[in-house]
Amino acid sequence: MSRFALALLAASPALGGFALGGDDVPHDRSRSGGDTTIVIPRQQMLDRGAFSFPAQNLSLTRRGSHFAGNSFFQNPWVAAPASTTARDGLGPVFNTMSCQSCHIKDGRGKPPAEGEPMRSMLVRLSVPAVTDGQRAHAARAGVVPDPVYGDQLQVASVPGVSAEGTARLRWETIEGRYDDGTAYELRRPVFELSDLAYGPAAEDLLISGRVAPAVIGVGLLDALDDATLERLSDPDDADGDGISGRINRVLDVATGEFDHGRFGWKCEQPNVRQQVAAAFRGDIGITSSLFPEDMLTPAQREVVDAPDGGAPEVSDEILDLVTFYTKTLAVPARRNVDDPTVLAGERHFERLGCARCHVPTLVTGEDPQFPELSGQTIHPFTDLLLHDMGEGLSDGRPVHAASGSEWRTPPLWGIGLVFTVNRHTDLLHDGRARSFEEAILWHGGEARAAADGFRALDAAQRRELVVFLKSL
Repeated sequence: MSRFALALLAASPALGGFALGGDDVPHDRSRSGGDTTIVIPRQQMLDRGAFSFPAQNLSLTRRGSHFAGNSFFQNPWVAAPASTTARDGLGPVFNTMSCQSCHIKDGRGKPPAEGEPMRSMLVRLSVPAVTDGQRAHAARAGVVPDPVYGDQLQVASVPGVSAEGTARLRWETIEGRYDDGTAYELRRPVFELSDLAYGPAAEDLLISGRVAPAVIGVGLLDALDDATLERLSDPDDADGDGISGRINRVLDVATGEFDHGRFGWKCEQPNVRQQVAAAFRGDIGITSSLFPEDMLTPAQREVVDAPDGGAPEVSDEILDLVTFYTKTLAVPARRNVDDPTVLAGERHFERLGCARCHVPTLVTGEDPQFPELSGQTIHPFTDLLLHDMGEGLSDGRPVHAASGSEWRTPPLWGIGLVFTVNRHTDLLHDGRARSFEEAILWHGGEARAAADGFRALDAAQRRELVVFLKSL
């Protein structure tokens, strides 16, 4: 790419060239991603591209790799054989044709309307580990998959191959009241599988919905060193505060060693590169050097004979470009950090104990391949640990060391822009919460005291806390 072209990329607001200067310069509390933080000018705040900027401190020469990775993240993959050999190998069964289809505008997916097909949501499958052999398999692979449909239902397929089936959901409602008498309503998803093309699934099948999270800032989270996570963890609640964050030890397939889980709703992947490769295979049906086998189970391979896009179907070069793109996406700056209502809400956040898991400030370690991400003081509002969130949020489905009721603390940076980018506020792992208030009310287990404290606030105080969250 020429210097002239790179200069155009840097100068174009649509492609990520906002400079920090004048009134736009944020102070430390608003620099959520440290030096990578991008400031969205006021006149652009309604634009849906707030999550799609390269890191502010990414050099012009490295922005070429960022935008090349974006191409493979955004554009659809096709069935093999195809003239576009760099993008073929889709399927034979899959959930989506591109990363962007689920991580819409690099933001969040959402559950479908009741009765509608899933587009940016999927369902994970597994069966309980009841034998020693199954338990050993789960320790290494994370879960025991359904013997016919694997660990994820694939609802689409290439021509000539049957999709695995259809997943739909309906909602059950739960009514409650705040302590001041104000009524609220929560909803719980119920999943139903139908049109199963390869025979019945296991009778003891465990099903769990997943919406795609926003991908901003994942490179910074990847750059947090193991010592930071170990310092934050308290598996036996030694300090007696009722919070016992745990590290999920998961297999790094590149090294064959177990490492600290960081990504996925249950910390099931150790780094961004493996997360990207797992999504290529699990969601799009694209094999890689990390995951060279397709998602077909032995039961399906007996009846499916479809061409592939080579071995592997995505080259290491392309895998690395997509990894580079996701790792160098910028985190937007916070807004209105000195607003009195925001500050009041922040005090509620601290007083209720939310910050014990949603840790506001961390410092990244050193990553020689990504100096832009190294040594950054960031404000992700996460500890990247597993916490027991109670039976209300339990899916009954363990993943590695994570029990059915344990979930990773999701980062909150950018959460106030989800509606701007994605036109919805469907939160939590399966999108059941339609608002910040509902998301808080679903907290149980280790977070029950915080949820009960929120329930006890008056209407004005609840609004202040929500306004604070919208500033993130």
